[in-house]
Amino acid sequence: MNFLRIALLSLFALSLTKPVFAQDPKFYIFLTFGQSNMEGSAKFEPQDTIVDERFRVLEAVNCDNLGRKKGEWYTAAPPLARCKTGLGPTDYFGRTLVENLPKDVKIGVINVAVGGCKIELFDKDNYQSYTATAPSWMLGMLKEYDGNPYGRLVEMAKIAQKSGVIKGILMHQGESNTNDATWPQKVKGVYSNLLADLNLNAASVPLLAGEVVHADQGGVCASMNKIIAELPQTIPTAHVISSAGCADGADNLHFSAEGYRELGRRYGKKMLSLLNKR
Repeated sequence: MNFLRIALLSLFALSLTKPVFAQDPKFYIFLTFGQSNMEGSAKFEPQDTIVDERFRVLEAVNCDNLGRKKGEWYTAAPPLARCKTGLGPTDYFGRTLVENLPKDVKIGVINVAVGGCKIELFDKDNYQSYTATAPSWMLGMLKEYDGNPYGRLVEMAKIAQKSGVIKGILMHQGESNTNDATWPQKVKGVYSNLLADLNLNAASVPLLAGEVVHADQGGVCASMNKIIAELPQTIPTAHVISSAGCADGADNLHFSAEGYRELGRRYGKKMLSLLNKR
């Protein structure tokens, strides 16, 4: 009897020392990563700053200009990547989910993206060989993530898991890997590492990858869409989001604000269809 009492007291004491998290199953978390089109390069407009409070962003860097601190939740008004980025697909992805899901469901996003980067930057085992030769204009962006964007994404995702449940991963990347036939395998490596590092199941955490600007709009990296289309053959839980008809900017590389809104809605509609199947 004394032994049982001691054992119960020990278990009780242990429970007091372990952190207790109020994880909300109706707080859906999504990780978003990539290069400049995922950062968002279009100037946001007044309509884009009106945001339902059910749509939240976990800030991945310290932004004094926005009054935001790394690792804390805020209403998801743009910018959603770093402190001085613009409107991107994540903005209207989140809005689309909030508009179509039950009122008691909240949406949270974590956006870690670096303009001009190759997918190799998110390779957890080899990113340092990439950053060692990164162009000078990228160094400031890398510094905001302590030189390791993948590590920052995982760090923030673990914080988010204390509050909600990760339901999907969004990617927009490929322009800097144009015509790289090994890109799908490289993406698979990043996706597999995220699943393993965050203890996630691929069947319940799909990967959504967006196309780049199409050739009929003069897209300078349009040939990459053929390689992006092959991604589901390498990752069965991957889905390609069409960018056909999404308005682009003057550089034929980035989307316009209108284009980002439409592309974000397409990400959102696809995720809604996948959530409805679970």
